[in-house]
Amino acid sequence: MPEPGAPPAPRCVVAVPVRNEVDRIGACLSALAGQEEVGPDAIGVVLFLNNCTDGTAEAVAALRPGLRLQLRVIERDFSGAHAGWARREAMEAAAAWLEETRLEEAAPDGVILTTDADSRVPPDWIARNLAALAQGADAIAGTIALDAEEAARLPDALHARGRLEGTYEALLIALEALVDPVAHDPWPRHATRSGATLAVRLSAYRAAGGLPAIPLGEDRAFVAALLRADARVRHAPDIVVVTSGRLDGRAPGGAADTMRQRCAVPESPCDPRLEPVWRALFRFAWGRRLRRLHAAGRLDRTRLWAPWLRIGREEARRIAGLPTLGARLAAIEAESPLLAYRALRPGALPRHIAGARGLLSGLRRGVRALRAVRALAPGRARPALGPASEEAGNA
Repeated sequence: MPEPGAPPAPRCVVAVPVRNEVDRIGACLSALAGQEEVGPDAIGVVLFLNNCTDGTAEAVAALRPGLRLQLRVIERDFSGAHAGWARREAMEAAAAWLEETRLEEAAPDGVILTTDADSRVPPDWIARNLAALAQGADAIAGTIALDAEEAARLPDALHARGRLEGTYEALLIALEALVDPVAHDPWPRHATRSGATLAVRLSAYRAAGGLPAIPLGEDRAFVAALLRADARVRHAPDIVVVTSGRLDGRAPGGAADTMRQRCAVPESPCDPRLEPVWRALFRFAWGRRLRRLHAAGRLDRTRLWAPWLRIGREEARRIAGLPTLGARLAAIEAESPLLAYRALRPGALPRHIAGARGLLSGLRRGVRALRAVRALAPGRARPALGPASEEAGNA
């Protein structure tokens, strides 16, 4: 229960896990305190200090009086701590704070945001996230940029590889948006799912079961859980957070370790999402097909999709019985050997970039031609597809 005379509970709460960030926590808090277009009474910040031994807690205490923020600081020492556990604890504390207002019948659905202690959000970060949620999304994934000074100290080879990967990823996203468009996540969009910039409605957070407390990749796992619960996730390209480009990160296996590994082994595999272009096109086409079957109420007719994806009859029946489309799509992808991800090596990126560009150009021309043909005969109805056409379409 809020104490008598306390400020009103915030409309949105930012959860920040912190471990030994004495040199960076000041910039993080200043950026959060400088949010524009949203009043300070509407914003709360939870700092979850776990296993800090470098004076971070003392630095926060010194900064606190000068901040125009509703700030709650939680300190914990736990021998089994890891990044996913710390972020979940921070987000659970944020959710509990928002739920204090739910004692009032008219209390609106609050918003949980999360960022990192080594990141700096822009002045309109919260406002942009709230605006994107107001357009119908349940969760917003922003994108990140490395701190310019720290990025300048990284090897040129790492930057070159990053440019190749970024180019190819953008082409795959454009292909997916063309082949398997999603109304609430239109092009332009991105594929980043980073804990440095996430926002989620409280109701969607609870429906997804909260953030998974796993040691690595908790941010991606959380977005995957949201999608399984049929939450509308928007990958907003206009929300950009500056984060550290250091090679001595706090989370084992995190971004810093990944960059260090790529410096040591230049031909280490790319992210699994950067798969061969023909496999990506196959994945996108089947995503479109499965969504259409679901929309027509025919996804439970497993013969229309399971044999073509090499999924057994019993497993297909189990998948068809799952409660949400998102859960079904995730299970199909996990079960089908044809939809397993196979990451590229950096040396293969140039030819796949060329192939993706040619394919994207051809598909765009085809779409324009199809629209022109349809415009000539706007009143013609499309013929219904029979069983034979269904099987041919799957093939």
